[in-house]
Amino acid sequence: MTEGAEDRAGGASSGGPTRRQLIGKSLALGGALAFVPFPAGPASAAPDHGRPTLRPGTPERAGLIAGHLRQLVTDAEKFLAPSPKYPWYAGAVLLAGRGGTVALHQPIGKAVRYSAYDEKTDTGVEFPAGQQIPMAEDTVFDLASVSKLFTSILAVQQIERGALELEGKVASYLPDFGRAGKQDITIRQLLTHTSGFRAWIPLYNAPTYEEKLQLIWNEAPITPPGTAYLYSDLNLISLQLVLEQITGHPLDALLRNEITAPLRMHRTRYNPPASWKPKIAATEDARKPWSGIDRGLVWGEVHDENAYSLGGVAGHAGVFSTAWDLAVLGRTLLNGGSYGKARILEPESVELMFTDFNTAFPGDEHGLGFELYQHWYMGAMATPRTAGHTGFTGTSMVLDPTTDSFLIVLGNSVHPVRSWRSGSAPRVAAANNLARAVPVRPARGRTAWFSGMATETSATLTLPALAVPAGGQLRCALWWDTEPRSDALFLESSADGGTTWQPVPFTTRRHDGEAEDHPAGSVTGWSGRIWHRLTADLAAAPQVLLRWRYTTDERYVGRGAYVDSLRVENGDRVVFDESRPSDAARIKAEGWTPTGD
Repeated sequence: MTEGAEDRAGGASSGGPTRRQLIGKSLALGGALAFVPFPAGPASAAPDHGRPTLRPGTPERAGLIAGHLRQLVTDAEKFLAPSPKYPWYAGAVLLAGRGGTVALHQPIGKAVRYSAYDEKTDTGVEFPAGQQIPMAEDTVFDLASVSKLFTSILAVQQIERGALELEGKVASYLPDFGRAGKQDITIRQLLTHTSGFRAWIPLYNAPTYEEKLQLIWNEAPITPPGTAYLYSDLNLISLQLVLEQITGHPLDALLRNEITAPLRMHRTRYNPPASWKPKIAATEDARKPWSGIDRGLVWGEVHDENAYSLGGVAGHAGVFSTAWDLAVLGRTLLNGGSYGKARILEPESVELMFTDFNTAFPGDEHGLGFELYQHWYMGAMATPRTAGHTGFTGTSMVLDPTTDSFLIVLGNSVHPVRSWRSGSAPRVAAANNLARAVPVRPARGRTAWFSGMATETSATLTLPALAVPAGGQLRCALWWDTEPRSDALFLESSADGGTTWQPVPFTTRRHDGEAEDHPAGSVTGWSGRIWHRLTADLAAAPQVLLRWRYTTDERYVGRGAYVDSLRVENGDRVVFDESRPSDAARIKAEGWTPTGD
């Protein structure tokens, strides 16, 4: 079962040229990829001789603010209670870090709490207290669709080796796949969910493996390949079949030999043995009509019905893992494909996994296997380079190369039944707190004005009335990262004491000298998470009020906005300078706070 459509609402696209456009098109030549130069990415952030491996450490060692990590745990624990009617999960394991330091690794709640679901009373039937199992740092989870990342990595490995072409047609590897209008679907379209496949089909209803394959062969795209984005389990199941065909090995053996063994991810595999069961988080009381198969409490076996019917090994679901093992995988990718002495991908391949191939479908940014820039679960960690994935059972991984930070949230949110879970609020809350834990240093001095990160809010930062009879100029430092289009920062002026306000056009300039005009007097979206120098010309007025106004909608937020070093000049005369205590004291802040981080 895939993530619900309601979870995916709210994704947003970025402005300006994408990294896909910047690196140019990758070409499949003779089965191998030819790459053109591309901007610095996750690989170049860590040279070969300095690839970090993970170790537990303090927030300070990770360059994170401890209080926000504590808040991450506090907020996560709230979802153990009704949220709003039922617990979002029975328990979870939270892991967050930066660089090579895991600064937070915290279990909360129960790995096993319910023995069954009572549909008549819509309640969970709990195990006796002595039989319930608390979450632990090493609790193993059914990753559900996070499994797709492993299949994608295995495919990119084969592309590196020349056995698979990114733009090759799937039917050239699996001739039967070409039926029903699928003859032109490419490997890239499988990896980016642009093949035209519908979300899923009940393969579990077909009694034999061959009959399941026939369902795939005979499935027709619901949109012409390459014309729309539609998230589908069938893409990764098809990719599994391609990988098994070209390598001669089953998917579970490929996972073990190519990823988990080299990275020493010893608690990651398909079909965990019975001896693992006491350390595995339970999932659902699987019964019709909410489940496709009557199985009772699913515990120690894959939850997804199609993966179960495929023997527990499937391209779209079925991998079990721990938070630490997933963090190792995340660190490997942030390192450019290596971890310690092991390398599973080349840096160029990681770059492609973090590159948006879906520029034609704004809001559905997607690399090879990885989702990109999705505020609906990445929260304020979302940037055009932030990569991740979720799983229906309550799992998620988010990797932010911009800040070199990573977040793993593993919950058992379908325990005891899938209908209790709605939306993705715990993931968003955790991501917001980790994003806030990455400090933003003031451009000058010890503090800068911060807009906060609250949803459905309007905050204003207003300078005192200033005389600029000959016109003037505002100068300041500006930093912003907001949910594109939905949340924005405005510079406004009033010449009538604040009764009416008008936009003030301005120009921002990056540290490298690149300038950008903002004729509407506003900014939104991604700015690189760096300070910009701002200048704005002010019309002549006996008295003028200037303010920054920050607005957010009710759904998601970015990292917010910062303003520093405010200064207004009237010709050769300085009429306001924030560095002067007397001037700073006259700033009126509603919703903005001075902060040193």
